This record gives sequence, structure tokens and C-alpha cells, in this order.
Amino acid sequence: MLILLTGGTGQVGRALLPRLLAAGHEVRCLVRPSRRSPHLPAGVPVQLALGRVDDERAVRGALAGVEAVIHLASAEWRGQRGDLVGTDVEGTRLLAASAAAAGVKRLMYVSHLGADRASGYPVLKAKGIAEEFIRQSGVPHLILRSGLVFGPEDRFTNVIALLVKLAPGALLLPSEGRTTLQPIAIQDLVTCLEWGLLNPELTGQTISIGGPDMYTVRELFELVMDGLGRRRALWSISPIVLRGTAWFMEQILPRAPITAHWLDHLAISGVTELTSVTQAFGFKPTPLNRGLEYLKTQSAWREWRRLSSA
Repeated sequence: MLILLTGGTGQVGRALLPRLLAAGHEVRCLVRPSRRSPHLPAGVPVQLALGRVDDERAVRGALAGVEAVIHLASAEWRGQRGDLVGTDVEGTRLLAASAAAAGVKRLMYVSHLGADRASGYPVLKAKGIAEEFIRQSGVPHLILRSGLVFGPEDRFTNVIALLVKLAPGALLLPSEGRTTLQPIAIQDLVTCLEWGLLNPELTGQTISIGGPDMYTVRELFELVMDGLGRRRALWSISPIVLRGTAWFMEQILPRAPITAHWLDHLAISGVTELTSVTQAFGFKPTPLNRGLEYLKTQSAWREWRRLSSA
């Protein structure tokens, strides 16, 4: 099967690519033109199609001969450098319509728990609108609403770890860190994508998935500090003030790891059934408290450079 993968240079795409190839699929990655080589896993034989997901000519060309599409491309982690409307909304509309015209047999999309086209938070609103474009396209589809992903290249637990390493003594939490989240391991999300690709019984569904445990944001910060063996005081702050601080950081830093879009994920609870993965895909997901060893591997400076350049 020839699969078109968008967002192949992101953390989910990089983890998914080797699995798809090992399963015998051919993969074509749609990547943005850049002076730098695409940040793809080393040694994987993939086809490359150059172009943005909101470029109709590039998308139609990339879909030639494709049987399935896995759509991961998003601007959510790029802050003000990203274009949520162009990438997540318009890009998904164009991709879904072009996939329908090309006769694609399967379209998979990774959304977020809490996605809602009426949301007041840009990331969750963009994901909700994108979901609707996929449902209305007529292409057989599967939408996975995922909890926040954790793993060696994530932009969530690694950002918290960076804050812990750099903070002089205290960290700021919006609204006392009461929001509840349900993180899912990167390899578990990839397994759901791989198995969902071949399961016709899931066609037309929107499935919410998350890890086996729920945590408040405060508990997540505590868990990361325990994993690092470092303690910091946790102070509550108004979400408005914290968003203003994030906006200011984006103005003065060329690439700030913390953005207003990053804070969207802490704004409302993103949870589902604790057995969601087991019910839909038949396996038990990895608990967060057993999967944070990777946080100790990077110095604060190297981690800052990696997160701010992604």
C-alpha cells in the first residue's frame, strides 16, 4: 500500500515511519521546502514530495497513486512562527478534498482530546474545524482524538523538564494546575495508527484515546520533578498573566519553547475513558510514571536548542 504521510518530520511521524515500512508499506512524505534536509529517521527508504499542505498543486501531485493518507501536519507547536489557519484548517480542507478527488481509500487524522470548532482556544478550535472537513469529504476515514503525547522528542514533558532545570526556585502554574490531562505514550499512539490503518470496522469513527492514568497539571509537574530528582516550588498564577508572559517571550526570543498555543493544552481538561485504548485496539497503554527515563538524558542548554529549533 502506498501511503502519503504529512507531518513526517514531527515526533509522531518519525516514530510511525519505521513501523509502516517494516509492515511492508510504501511511504511518501509531504515535506515543506527548506534549505535543511528533512528531519526524517536515518536510513528509511521513503519517497519525498516537496510542498506545503495548503499548496493545492503540491498536494494533488503528492496524492498520485496513493491509497491511504495519514495526516499529522500541524503548526500548533510553532507558536507565532506557525500558521494554524493555513496548516491545520485550510491545509486539512485542501488535503481532504484532494484525497476525495484522487479516490483515496483511507484517511487518518490525529486530533486532540477537547477538539471543538466552537472552542475559544485556537489549537482546539483548529482541530475541531479540521475534523469536520474530513468528515464531510466523503473519504473513508478514522479520526483519533489523542491525549497529549509523551516520549523522548515530545514538546510537553520535555518543556516541563526544561523549566525545572532552568527555574531558579519556583515554577508558575495556571489556576493552581487543576486542569486534568491523560497523556499517552508515543509508541502507543503509533500502534493505534498502525492498527487502525488496516481495521475496516473503525471506518467513519472518531475515537478518543489516552493513557491509563489521569493527572492534574500540578501532578504532572511533580512527576517530572521526581523523575529529574529536582524540586521546585509551584506557584499559582492567573492564566491571563501567564499567556501574556508567553506572548512576551515569543516577542523577545527568536524561538521560544513556551508559546500561547502550548498553554492551550493546559487550559481545559483533556480526558477520556481510562480503558479507551484497550477497548478500541486491544492492548494496554504504557503508564506515564514508567516512561520518563528520557528526561535525564539532555543538558538544559542542549534541550533548549532542540525544542526551540523544532
